[in-house]
Amino acid sequence: MGQSIQLTAADGFTLPAYVAEPSGKPKGAVVVLQEIFGVNSHIRSVADGYAAAGYLAVAPATFHRARAGVELGYSEADMGAGIGLKAAVEALPAPGVMQDIQAAIDHAAQHAGGPVGVVGYCWGGLLTWRAACTLKGLSAAVSYYGGGVTGAKESARKPACPVMAHFGSQDHWIPLDTVKAFSASHPDVQVHVYEANHGFNCDQRGSYDAVAATLARERSLAFFAEHLG
Repeated sequence: MGQSIQLTAADGFTLPAYVAEPSGKPKGAVVVLQEIFGVNSHIRSVADGYAAAGYLAVAPATFHRARAGVELGYSEADMGAGIGLKAAVEALPAPGVMQDIQAAIDHAAQHAGGPVGVVGYCWGGLLTWRAACTLKGLSAAVSYYGGGVTGAKESARKPACPVMAHFGSQDHWIPLDTVKAFSASHPDVQVHVYEANHGFNCDQRGSYDAVAATLARERSLAFFAEHLG
């Protein structure tokens, strides 16, 4: 369903992105932000799913400034490699990868001809929160188990568009007490907690939870329908 394109960031850096188009005229666009495993088959399937729901979906390769062509699985070795790549990208001088996400938003807006949302998973959930707070052209944002979002530094940010956030009560990476504190600090953010673990949306991971994933997707699609059309 999808194809690879090239995006150009404000500093001239070029990076690939996977783009999935709906069968008819897009009712808007969704930028899909990867986990720490690259724009792999799972992230492409997520983008395909949003295209099937009527949105132009754009998934930029947010590891590209650190390493090209990253497509990892979910083994322990892959996890270690992904953590290392995330650290390398996070260490880039500001604005770093955020300008690549802005390029994806701008492309999505231009080619969809409608409002743009962003959805991200794991590290992409954190980048989604930052995008909602710092980037231009977003009408909605949905963060899935964004590591770091509930920490004091990130929680101090203020979103500039409506935000929905999904968390798992069994997520040892994101303690539940920090989720509750984040929710209390951001009453306008729609926070949902599921009886599930980190990565519950990914059907390629052992932590996949079909019930939680289905409900979170239904809520996310309803949220995007409200704010994107």
